[in-house]
Amino acid sequence: MSNFSLTRRETVLALLSGVAASVAAPAFAQQAEWRQSYDSGARNAVARSSTPMLSAESFQATEQAITAYRELAARGGWPVLQVSERLSVGSRGPGVVALRQRLIITGDLDASAGTSNVYDSYVEAGVRRFQSRVGLSTTGTLTKATLASLNVPIERRIRQLETNVVRLRTWSGNLGQRYVVANIPAAMVETVENGHVATRHAAGVGKIDRQSPLLQTKIPEVNFNPTWTVPASIIRKDLIPKMQKEPNYLTENKIRIIGPNGEIPPDRVNWRSDEATRYTFRQDPGGDFNSLGFVRINIPSPHGVYMHDTPSKGIFGDDYRFVSSGCIRVQNVRDYIAWLLKNTPGWDRAKIDEVIASGERINARISDPVPCYWVYVTAWATPDGGVQFRDDIYNKDGLGPSPVAALQGEQDI
Repeated sequence: MSNFSLTRRETVLALLSGVAASVAAPAFAQQAEWRQSYDSGARNAVARSSTPMLSAESFQATEQAITAYRELAARGGWPVLQVSERLSVGSRGPGVVALRQRLIITGDLDASAGTSNVYDSYVEAGVRRFQSRVGLSTTGTLTKATLASLNVPIERRIRQLETNVVRLRTWSGNLGQRYVVANIPAAMVETVENGHVATRHAAGVGKIDRQSPLLQTKIPEVNFNPTWTVPASIIRKDLIPKMQKEPNYLTENKIRIIGPNGEIPPDRVNWRSDEATRYTFRQDPGGDFNSLGFVRINIPSPHGVYMHDTPSKGIFGDDYRFVSSGCIRVQNVRDYIAWLLKNTPGWDRAKIDEVIASGERINARISDPVPCYWVYVTAWATPDGGVQFRDDIYNKDGLGPSPVAALQGEQDI
C-alpha cells in the first residue's frame, strides 16, 4: 500500500507528465496548452509549454521533479518492458497491458484508462504524450526508440535531473528581455520574449565527432541568399572523398574552386592528394541547393559556427538530428528571422519574403543584437510541460551510451 495521499500522488503524476500546471507557478498556468482527449481526436495531443527552458520557473520545477522521481524510485520505479514486436493501434496482447501500466506509472496515461490488452486511442495518446517528453516523433506507435526510452532505468533519469539542475541554476538568472537558446542535445531552438517562449524550432546540430560548441554571444546580422565558403575540415573530410567517387559533385552542386589566380576547373585538381586543401571552395547562392539555404544567421564566436537555413528540410522530421559539422540548422527559419528582425525598422515579414524571393545577397543588421546561448541540457521540467529528457549525445553527463543514439542504423521492431 502506498503511503502517498491521493492529493500527493496526483501532484507527483501531474508533475511527471505535465498533465496540469504546477501549483508552484500559477502565473504561468494560463499559458499552458495541454490538449488532452482520450478519444480518436487525441492523435495530435502534445504538451506545449510557454515557459522557457532556461528560467527560474524551470529550475524550480526541475528541483520538484527530482523529489518526485526519487519518491517514485522508492516505490519501485518502473519495470522493463519486454516487447519484441511493433505495437500500434489495433495491436493486442500482454505487451499492451504492460505498456499501459508503464505509461500510468509516469502519468502519461490516466489510471482510468483501464487494463485492456487492446492498443486503443487511450494508449496511443499516452504513447504520444511520452514521446513528446523525450523528444521523439509523436507517432503514437511503440517504435524501437520509444521502447528504449521507456526502458531507461529510473536511477539514470534521476541522475540526469540531478546533473542538469546544476546547469539550469547557472542559467536561471536574467538572460535578457529577448534572447535565443539552442539546446544541443534536444536539437531545439527557442526564442524568448518577456519571460515566455515566442517561437520554438526543431534544429539540426553537430555530429558526435563534430560537436556544436557551447557558447554565449549575440546575433548581430542576418545574411539573405548567402554564398557558402566550405570550411577546411569539410574539404578534407567530405569533399575530397566525395570527388574521388563522384567527379561531377562540385559542378552539380554549384561549388566553385578558387585559387590565387581565379577559378580552377575541378578536373585540374589531384583528388588523390591534399592539393584541394590549398584552395577556397565557394558555393553559389540558391536556397534550393546551397548548404545554408536562403539564410545565414551570423554569431560572433571563436568557433567559426553560425545558424542557418537548409535545403534538406526533411531532417527536421527525424528523431536523430545530429547531422551537421557544428553549425545549427533551424526549422521554419523565416519565422525565426522575422522574430530576430521584428524591432529592426524596414524588416517586416513581407520584406523578408521579398528579399528571399529576389535571390539578391543582402545583409540585415539587427538594431539591438539578440543574446544567444548554445547550451547542453538533457533533462528539465517546466510548470506547464512536465519533465523532459533527451539523450546525452555528447556524453557530457557521464552516464554511458545514449539509448536512442545507440539504435541509429538498426531496423525498427
